[in-house]
Amino acid sequence: MKLLLFKYLVTASLVVLISEVAKRNDKFGALIASLPLVTCMVLVWLYLEQQSVDKIANHARYTFWYVLPTLPMFLLFPMLMEKMGFWFALAASAIITVSCFIVLAIVAKPFGINLW
Repeated sequence: MKLLLFKYLVTASLVVLISEVAKRNDKFGALIASLPLVTCMVLVWLYLEQQSVDKIANHARYTFWYVLPTLPMFLLFPMLMEKMGFWFALAASAIITVSCFIVLAIVAKPFGINLW
């Protein structure tokens, strides 16, 4: 239970830290946010909880594939937000990301990469 509370505290603190840094310096905030800090923390949490090497490795491997369909969102969101507003851009970005994920999953499947 103590580890779970610690995980919540550290993870939430990281999100708050990044948002506070981004308020002061958008480039540095984005740089910190783009680092795989959350993924690294999850890998540490899985390791500390004595998960199997396969489970930890799979988490890292699937994270790579799941990051790819999010990348177009980061290019389109600013343009959409300027033209249509924040909430529309956020919703459209989510739809774009899901669509890109579906396309990636379909394209990757013949290569033996099962993302479903």
